[in-house]
Amino acid sequence: MFASYLIGLREGLEATLVVSILVAFLVKSDRRDRLPLVWAGVAGAVLLSVGFGALLTFTAAHLNQTQQELFDAITSLAATVFVTFMIFWMRTAARRMSGELREKLGHALELGATAVVVMAFLAVAREGLETALLWFAAAQGASATASPLVGISLGLLTSVALGWGLYKSALRINLTTFFTWTGLLLILVAAGIFKYGVHDLQEAGIVPGLSTYAFDISGVLDPGAWYSALLSGMFNITAQPTVVETLAWVAYAIPVLILFLRPSGRPKATRGPAAPAGDAPTVPAS
Repeated sequence: MFASYLIGLREGLEATLVVSILVAFLVKSDRRDRLPLVWAGVAGAVLLSVGFGALLTFTAAHLNQTQQELFDAITSLAATVFVTFMIFWMRTAARRMSGELREKLGHALELGATAVVVMAFLAVAREGLETALLWFAAAQGASATASPLVGISLGLLTSVALGWGLYKSALRINLTTFFTWTGLLLILVAAGIFKYGVHDLQEAGIVPGLSTYAFDISGVLDPGAWYSALLSGMFNITAQPTVVETLAWVAYAIPVLILFLRPSGRPKATRGPAAPAGDAPTVPAS
């Protein structure tokens, strides 16, 4: 549930920031008449994302055991790629997000109503499709209960509340710190999803070593304990992993954490007051 909450919070806040920037641009430009077009694009993106999640769930439910294991493996590996790209993209693109979105929306306004709807749709659809894919992969590795759905719903609601507070200038969040810490947690979540995907490949008979275990700490890590459920659901840390999936977890987590924590190497400003950390993207109040 917590892994799903984190996915919903992180992806939801990115989408909320995008919408806030678009809305603020129209309000400041005295183009409130175009706001319904933005909301139409957002609604279309949300419906597409929900439909994509439903399609993944429906497809997985109508496959035989081997096909389902292979399907789960593919979605897990794809989710790992998407979350890794998203984490590093957000770290480098956050500070120019506002300007780029305003420029694109300005061009869309010149082209007409359809262009505004499409622009808002595409801006939100990417986040929504990533959320659906990540949630499906995390839910497959966590449990068969409704907890993942509850978790992602709470995360999305929290992100909407935070985005509204930022837009109204009633709330100030150090976005750099927020995306750094959530990025670190999501890297560990992605490592667990990657490990789960490799295990599914073993279950499908594509990757060998299903019965070759790296270690067995079931005597220490009680499968029925709450902390075991937390570690398994959050990071896919299990008491009896195979050698191959353990190597997969380490091979992903270690280099990605090193790259993520490595200083960006941006040169420091030589004149003028320093901008406060975490203020980007800036969302002006209405």
